[in-house]
Amino acid sequence: MTTGLYNSFAALASAQMEGIDYQRSWRSSPISTLLHLAIHGGGIEQGTSELASAAAGDVHDFYTLDGIKQANNGDLHITSTSFDDPQALALAQGATHVISWHGAAGATPMTNLGGLDYTLRDRIGQSLAQAGFAVQVANEEINGNDATNICNRGVRGMGVQLEISTAQRQAFFLNNDLSRSNRQNVTGVFTSYVTAVTSAITKTLVAEGKGQSLVVPRPERGSVDSVASGV
Repeated sequence: MTTGLYNSFAALASAQMEGIDYQRSWRSSPISTLLHLAIHGGGIEQGTSELASAAAGDVHDFYTLDGIKQANNGDLHITSTSFDDPQALALAQGATHVISWHGAAGATPMTNLGGLDYTLRDRIGQSLAQAGFAVQVANEEINGNDATNICNRGVRGMGVQLEISTAQRQAFFLNNDLSRSNRQNVTGVFTSYVTAVTSAITKTLVAEGKGQSLVVPRPERGSVDSVASGV
């Protein structure tokens, strides 16, 4: 986990240039109440935006803020409890379930499980473990248990935070290369990981024994567009 220079999105936006230093993109679904977030995407915590986008697919909501500087992308890191981009908050506050994807340090493949949605957190952990991935409950520093963490800002006041070690994220890309130009070259490990996470989510959101998705009315989203990207 990196430590950035800014304690709010407004502070970042006033000092950095969108489209040059960072970029935002999002997709809003008219049918889903599930959001995948990567607020430290691009060069900040490499691989997280690709994971979140793949997990969301063309069905669920997706948001990312990507660092695109030539160097020092860690400067763009805003902590999850202070991340207040209005676009991201609008998506989170309109979602019943939020999965926030992050990168953690570590030379051993590991996923640290956090967030206040303990049921979904644990089911994702079980699914990952069954698929052969190492998992553990996150320590206090990265456990995502603060109510102000953006993963917990949804309709239900709880979400899941996945803190994925550097070694595990390297395995998702060809030749363990996390560089920007190589992150389009995903491995089978990437696909297996995303499948494990999304399978757990699907099983959790289907009413047990009924074979029907649990439907929660979608709150009004304000100005969120169906498909948009920041400029």
